Order: sequence, then structure tokens, then C-alpha cells
Amino acid sequence: MRTIRRLAKSVSLFVTVSMLSLVVPYQSCLAAVIGTETALDVARGQEARQYLEGVLAREDVQKALTAQGIDPKEAERRVEGLSNTEVVRLAKKVEELPAGGDALSAIIFAGLFVFVVLLVTDILGYTDVFPFVKKHARKKS
Repeated sequence: MRTIRRLAKSVSLFVTVSMLSLVVPYQSCLAAVIGTETALDVARGQEARQYLEGVLAREDVQKALTAQGIDPKEAERRVEGLSNTEVVRLAKKVEELPAGGDALSAIIFAGLFVFVVLLVTDILGYTDVFPFVKKHARKKS
């Protein structure tokens, strides 16, 4: 019985020391629930960064930046330094900017505007452009 106690004492001491050596170096972890908005903001930020990197990688954008005196690599580094919220806001602004290829609608609008102005002045009797308009006599003062 004595030999069993002596053996159990040494085995329990070994088990205790080995358990403490496993537990002591590790700190306890504190976990918190990550909100859905936080997870979505991170995903939106990554998508916006990829979009802006694609825009900055285009040759015409790099030429425009160089023409303005901005180094394209510096612009990329600055985009990398932005927070997720700032990147999302910048990507939205870039997407909302006009593309510059909308000249046809501007020409059509200008033509309609000129037509309406000439039509109104023709109706009022100031011009004689359209033969199909009934002219009202203009009162002379």
C-alpha cells in the first residue's frame, strides 16, 4: 500500500506539473459577437477597394492622373490607406460621375431647346422661321 501511495504521489505530481505547463502559457480569450453591419462593412470595403484598384489600373485614368501631376502609384497607396467607410464613399462618388460619352443626349437637348425658343418667338411674332405657325400681330408701342 505504501508503494502504491508513493507511486501515486509521484504520478499525481507529474500530471499536475504537465497540466500546469499546458495551461499557464496561454491566456484566456475574450470573444465578442461581431455584428452583421460590421461584417457587411468589411465586405463592402473590400469590394470598393477592388473596384478602385481596377479604376486606377486603367491606362486612361493613369494618363489623366499624370496630366494632373499625380503619381498613379501614390494614388494607389492613398487608397490603401483609407478606412472602409471612406473607400465605400469614394467608390460611390466615382460610380456616380458622368462617363463623358453622353454627347448625343446633350446635342438632342440643345436642338430641342433651340426649336422651342424659335417656336415661342415665332408665335409671339418676333421671328418668322416656321411657316406653319399662326402669327399674332405684335403691338407696337
